[in-house]
Amino acid sequence: MFRRSKHFIAAFAVFASASMAFAADHHAEPAAVVGPDAALAKLQAGNARYVAKSVSEGKATAKARAATAQSQHPFAIIVGCADSRTSPEIVFDQNLGDLFVIRTAGNLVDDYALGSIEYAVEHLGARLIVVLGHERCGAVKAAVASGSAPGHVGSIVKEIRPAVNAVSKDAGDVLVNAVNENIYRVAQKISKKASLGELSSQVRVARAVYDLDSGKVEWLH
Repeated sequence: MFRRSKHFIAAFAVFASASMAFAADHHAEPAAVVGPDAALAKLQAGNARYVAKSVSEGKATAKARAATAQSQHPFAIIVGCADSRTSPEIVFDQNLGDLFVIRTAGNLVDDYALGSIEYAVEHLGARLIVVLGHERCGAVKAAVASGSAPGHVGSIVKEIRPAVNAVSKDAGDVLVNAVNENIYRVAQKISKKASLGELSSQVRVARAVYDLDSGKVEWLH
């Protein structure tokens, strides 16, 4: 009995210590908050550097790794597509700890993504959310081609299909229009469903589309 009690006390102490550590990190004060306008300017400048240079300059990753090992203060949240050609850190020429990135095929958001956004806003100080789609998106292309798909891809197609239907009679390329409409709908979903409380007035949701050929990010209005 005494032995079990000692084990219980030791286990409880470990649990309590871990809980306190999590709480301390979870409620850590963020660094100076970067406002949405300043964050957008940093992304635009970063993309301009990426487009202009044929070879990426080396990042001081060791320094950034050391600086962010104990805490993170990303200046923007990027909701992007999982497409391997659209890495936000590269596209916006940023380093470790600069961006809080959420990526799924078709740059969609679910409850997990919304919770991640809420966390980054409340606890990490991010005030700009960017929904970043891209041209010739395979997920959107699948939704244009059909209303269904095998396996879990079907869930992605089903989620994007309303955007396709909304632009089906519009002039222009249906895929281009559907990509832009899907970006718009995801941004609207974030604006309506993310629980940001009093911080909502400080947060901006921006929309952008990445050009696979030129590397340029076009900001949508």
